Amino acid sequence: MWQGNGSSTSDFILLGLFSDSQHPGLFITIILLLHGMAVVGNLGLALLIWASARLHTPMYILLSQLSVMDLTLVSTTVPKTVSDFFLGHRGISPVGCALQLFLYLMLGVAECVLLTLMALDRYLAICKPLRYSLIMTPRVCMQMATGSWAGGVLVSLVHTMYVMHFSLCGSRRVQHFFCEVMALLKLSCEDTSTYEKMVLASGIAFLLIPFGLILTSYILILFTVLHMNSPDGRNKALATCSSHLAVVSLYFGPAMVIYMTPGAILPPEVDQRLFVFDVVITPMLNPLIYSLRNKDVLWALKKVLGSRLMLKQKR
Repeated sequence: MWQGNGSSTSDFILLGLFSDSQHPGLFITIILLLHGMAVVGNLGLALLIWASARLHTPMYILLSQLSVMDLTLVSTTVPKTVSDFFLGHRGISPVGCALQLFLYLMLGVAECVLLTLMALDRYLAICKPLRYSLIMTPRVCMQMATGSWAGGVLVSLVHTMYVMHFSLCGSRRVQHFFCEVMALLKLSCEDTSTYEKMVLASGIAFLLIPFGLILTSYILILFTVLHMNSPDGRNKALATCSSHLAVVSLYFGPAMVIYMTPGAILPPEVDQRLFVFDVVITPMLNPLIYSLRNKDVLWALKKVLGSRLMLKQKR
């Protein structure tokens, strides 16, 4: 059986963004532009790190993984939202919904782990410089990156299977612009209070604990930096660390409000705008933050652009 707009009766209906706005088209267009900037920025940064030998260090290898995660994150949610608005088809199959949920959770957990490991990398580089090259070998760096992805896959798989097994009561209208955990739980006719406590526990494990570890790392880094004799070394360390702290704040801030606040407190409109910040604006800002305040990235970018300009002149 089928219902309107070409959607099967088993499909979920995503109600989308800005449904209560007088100018939804304008906001969707802005979201599309931000998505384009996020794709170009993260793809460009990942390719730049791959192409420049100077950036083949643990810090930048981990940063390239963050760019890949952000690139995948914006591609998981925004294209579907934009196409739903312009085509008028808001349905998504149960399989598609489960895939979208899995990818979002996987990337969220993976970024949490990766940002924590990036803080550890900075701690070792600044506080233990003589042992840094012995500890942060290329093998250890790849293990960090792989562990981030693997942790995300494992946790996301458990949550996705658990959420999708709940039986639904009638309506399949999801009060969101993508298949999100808490929005899907509201459609269930079963008692989900135990699982909601599990989500809160996961929030503590993958948000509060990593955030605490990151803050601890940077407090130790700050003490070390303040005792540095070289002003140039001090400024370079502060610039690198401030960029990472800015990204950490952008990521952990909205995520903590979303997953560590009881669902009844946050209005749906506020909840959705926090998710827009989390899945669109933060991935768009990350490459800008790391690029504009990083001399190594700017040097590599100028070298690549200069090489291409020379090739064009020779032709």
